[in-house]
Amino acid sequence: MKIRLDTRPAVLFGGLTLLGLLVFLPMRLVLGLVGLGEYGLSARAVTGPVWYGSLIEARLGDLSLGDLRARLSPFQLLLGRARLDLNGPAQGDKPGLTGAISTSRYSFGIDDMTGSVPTGAVFAPLPINRIELEGVSIRFDSGACAVAQGRVKAQLSGAIATVPLPQAMSGTVKCEGGALIVPLVSQAGTESVTLSIRSNGRYRATLDIQSSDPAVAQKLGLVGFQQAGAGYRLSTEGQF
Repeated sequence: MKIRLDTRPAVLFGGLTLLGLLVFLPMRLVLGLVGLGEYGLSARAVTGPVWYGSLIEARLGDLSLGDLRARLSPFQLLLGRARLDLNGPAQGDKPGLTGAISTSRYSFGIDDMTGSVPTGAVFAPLPINRIELEGVSIRFDSGACAVAQGRVKAQLSGAIATVPLPQAMSGTVKCEGGALIVPLVSQAGTESVTLSIRSNGRYRATLDIQSSDPAVAQKLGLVGFQQAGAGYRLSTEGQF
């Protein structure tokens, strides 16, 4: 039995030509067309075609993502959705960044992102110097957090106002009040960091330290901590 294709040659040729153009478009051009730059994605240089490109010194806002391989699905573009699959090299003993950034007309987010991202001075004066993601997926729909899953681990520098801090805190992301909430707690449970992030990149970060030692309270007060319940809190706001 033969199957006859009713599609006219001109229509079929036109469709294949369009698909071919999408496949071989430069990655640099396509990233501009789909508007990922509006969400803070940038790079010093973008090379290669849409299906196998490179982002050199990529950044998401003020966060450095390093050099990344990138692949954008032409088929997702035809459906009105842009999905940029990312793959980065390992950084010493830290895993390379893998996952995807996706966007459509009314939504933006990351899909199954895993890896380590240095934060530099983004959260200063909070002493967070690196964030590690474990299968993190986040989506903002029409400006509100709609999906949040996965774990985040934050690495901290040694001390603040000579008060020792744990080397790491971790927690599971969630949506709350339209914002993305990243609640991070130390293993002892006496220190915590809570990040509240909006779709426009604005964030609020708070560091809470529980202590009944008057000497600790005095040291924390000198660097801006305020008493909060049985502990002390330092807050900062900014934008990625």
